[in-house]
Amino acid sequence: MIIIRQIDEMRRAVRREKGQGRTVGLVPTMGYLHEGHLSLVRLARREADVAVVSLFVNPIQFGPKEDLKSYPRDFERDAARLRIEQVDYLFAPADKEMYPGEHRTFVEVRGLQDRLCGRTRPGHFQGVCTVVMKLFQAIEPDCAVFGRKDAQQALILQRMVADLNIPVRMIVAPIIREPDGLAMSSRNTYLDPAERKAALVLSRSLAEARAAVDAGNRDAAEIVAAMRAAIESEPLARVDYIEAVDPADLAPVAELREGTIVALAVFIGRTRLIDNMLI
Repeated sequence: MIIIRQIDEMRRAVRREKGQGRTVGLVPTMGYLHEGHLSLVRLARREADVAVVSLFVNPIQFGPKEDLKSYPRDFERDAARLRIEQVDYLFAPADKEMYPGEHRTFVEVRGLQDRLCGRTRPGHFQGVCTVVMKLFQAIEPDCAVFGRKDAQQALILQRMVADLNIPVRMIVAPIIREPDGLAMSSRNTYLDPAERKAALVLSRSLAEARAAVDAGNRDAAEIVAAMRAAIESEPLARVDYIEAVDPADLAPVAELREGTIVALAVFIGRTRLIDNMLI
């Protein structure tokens, strides 16, 4: 595995690969890799000849009171895991490489970025779109792999790619869960044992919602209310949002149909976790 830290060097390496007829797959990450990330890496290796993983904790997608400074980091651990997965290139730029000087240009997807997580994390998706666009410019991948756990992010980036005619094939991979059902996340490391147990209320409420749908209930308000009651029964949990939305515009729906996304964000203690399911 070759570790690269400069944009120009990364671009030259990819162009050499493409000059030899190879396709390139990208997995953007913020590091502290878990099995969910590694599942995306394996998919990229199947879908392309050359696998590139970017590792960059993007400062412009964090709000002023969010966890940028405390976000978990362990470069050597991550690099070792990626070597085992036979990744070809690890792109790990410094902040000043990605944002030299005063950065004035940003990318946003209006409307979609203001719903769900965007309501309580203003500017977050603008930061995500901007850094992903910069990664696409630096790496010029043929395909890019993202996880469905960040469903809103995946939809926003798919729209960005479509609207701006970016020649990247977007692949969205399934959520990877712990054996007890908790969706894998780097932020799970923030949870103490009691919070870790309490966090199971997210996946449990989604499982109960899916059971209700399978039994024939399509009333979105009723299912969301039942999920809220289940989560609020957990003393360590505080609901940010629970919504059933249309995947086209993330607008709330009255009736659950095929393709509807049921998404939630919940604070467990001070840690904000997200999860979702696709009808």
